[in-house]
Amino acid sequence: MSGAPDHAIIIADSPQGYPCRHCLRWAQPGERVILFPFAAIPPGRPYSEIGPIFVHAEPCARYAATREFPANFRKGRVFRAYSSDHDMIDAEVVNGSQPEAVIEKLLQNPEIAFVDARSVTRGCYTFRIERI
Repeated sequence: MSGAPDHAIIIADSPQGYPCRHCLRWAQPGERVILFPFAAIPPGRPYSEIGPIFVHAEPCARYAATREFPANFRKGRVFRAYSSDHDMIDAEVVNGSQPEAVIEKLLQNPEIAFVDARSVTRGCYTFRIERI
């Protein structure tokens, strides 16, 4: 163990550079966020990876909508589709106004159990869409 901290407190300096994983909105310039590693796919799996996530340092309301794509993340996301065994089956970049159509297309494959949304540029884990 290196003894290095696993997180950092950052002051947002741009309006679309720090996506809060909790409220699913962009931290605004001047807001404090905590950056830390997150493993969306469990360790020991071929597609396991640790990626960065941000959360507001101050309390924020959890994104509560269901069946509604977060308005702040309609661009610059990659959807990675996985089986229940955490094997990646498909992936598609979404950079437009219709991510719902891509999600629907991916979930038409019965092997896909869930879809993870990540930042295209920095790989930040954003959220998971699970088959109901």
